[in-house]
Amino acid sequence: MSLPSTLITREFREKIVLVGVVFPGTAADTVEANLDELGLLVDTAGADVVARITQRRDRPDPATFVGRGKVAELAALSATVDADTVVFDDELNPAQQRNLEKLLGRTAIDRTAVILDIFAQNARSPEGKAQVELALLRYRLPRLRGRGRALSQQAGGIGTRGPGETQLEVDRRRLVRRMHRLEADLREVTRTREVQRRSRQRGRHREIVLIGYTNAGKSTLLNRLTAAGVPAEDRLFVTLDPRTRQLALPGGETVLVTDTVGFVRKLPHELVEAFKSTLDSVRLADLALHVVDGTAADPEAQMGAVQEVLEEIGAADVPQLVVVNKADRGEGAELLARRHEGAVAVSAATGEGVDVLLRAAADRLRMADRAVELVIPWSRGDVLAAVHREGEVVDQQAGEEAARVHVVLDEAGRARFREFLVVPA
Repeated sequence: MSLPSTLITREFREKIVLVGVVFPGTAADTVEANLDELGLLVDTAGADVVARITQRRDRPDPATFVGRGKVAELAALSATVDADTVVFDDELNPAQQRNLEKLLGRTAIDRTAVILDIFAQNARSPEGKAQVELALLRYRLPRLRGRGRALSQQAGGIGTRGPGETQLEVDRRRLVRRMHRLEADLREVTRTREVQRRSRQRGRHREIVLIGYTNAGKSTLLNRLTAAGVPAEDRLFVTLDPRTRQLALPGGETVLVTDTVGFVRKLPHELVEAFKSTLDSVRLADLALHVVDGTAADPEAQMGAVQEVLEEIGAADVPQLVVVNKADRGEGAELLARRHEGAVAVSAATGEGVDVLLRAAADRLRMADRAVELVIPWSRGDVLAAVHREGEVVDQQAGEEAARVHVVLDEAGRARFREFLVVPA
């Protein structure tokens, strides 16, 4: 299966100009940080950043996103540095992209196109290639317009219409047909995964997933925990295909650990949709180890980006254990771990803190076994107080007539509060 690439592969590295826009409510520092990350993405895609430019606007220009004055400035800068392509940090609609390319005299793409290009380069398995190709086709379908009248086999006006179709319609039909085929193939993959998952459930193996920002060290941690021997490089999006290995926890329980695709700010919706079958392993996991790069410039923002994707795929409620990686590179990991209750600082590279991580993961899984949901009427304040004394309250929500409490209880506690259990044990 051949994968179309957004950035044309050449023997030389393309020269890229980056463009960021500061809108009201967005800090200039945030835009600069996003451009720094976009520069890393461009480098991973095989090109070089030769210049960058930012602009303040109240809203995007409908025709060119940045306005004709800034486009003229961009054109002059691009000519000065002999740039091949201009990359915008924000998503461009098809009309804006066409207008920009006409005015700039060179290719204009957005962050989404760069990320899709990286995924296209890194996809290895048949499933990964199908997911990436589907995402690329979804991105390109609305961008087929504007290819010119010369491709048309139809004329306009009464008496001149014929049975032919435009080249645009032919291309669109081919893309849609290919997308339907890929979607069918991925549905079959999903069914196969469900069969495998049911088999695992019969074997009573709990599942742990590694999630986190790209290049946080998830694959290195998987290798450290399970001797999986998977590729782990200091590059963005090295891992696209999930890998599952067995892991023995303290106490003897064997669980399944799955490495997943890394996340990034502004992860294209097309990719999230295409990778949903893969990301189902996150939604159905018993515990997610949220791996964070303790040396990152803004780890909290990266954690926020991961949480946004989890919400999009319906996995925001999966229990998480924050694992701050790269503790061997200074005090940043330890300091970050202290800011998050229950977090563990480790070094996947050296093994530092891994024993603590394994004990914490085992404890979290055991806690999940003992967590129950109670509905306690407000008139029974004595029971509510007793629950708080005897158990570890994880969450409490106030209803009109009762409190809904998630609490960890031992066997005696379960028996005592049995009448208030949502699902009696």
